[in-house]
Amino acid sequence: MKEIKAIIKPFKLDNVLTELHKIEGLPGITVSDIRGFGKSKGKGAEETISEGLHELVSKVKIELVVSDEMAVKIVDVIQQSAHTGNIGDGKIFVVDVKEVVKIRTNERGEMAI
Repeated sequence: MKEIKAIIKPFKLDNVLTELHKIEGLPGITVSDIRGFGKSKGKGAEETISEGLHELVSKVKIELVVSDEMAVKIVDVIQQSAHTGNIGDGKIFVVDVKEVVKIRTNERGEMAI
């Protein structure tokens, strides 16, 4: 199983979700509004937020846990649908997941996704 975390521009969220909904068997998704900065420290970004002396950029984080087989397709869909070609498009992180437990049923592993 893989955990996929994608940090994208907020205005691309609808496009990404539309494309993800087309994937058969998509188990679910979590979306969070976040802020931060990358290598450029937020300089020149469109939607910056001042935090004291620092500029942070508004972003959206998408999180999913999926089967290994589904992970490649999901990463491709996010990359293609979040892409603008401009600085600050975001990043996608893929991490191995050792265990998942569904709280309601106590199912474990891929059955719990």
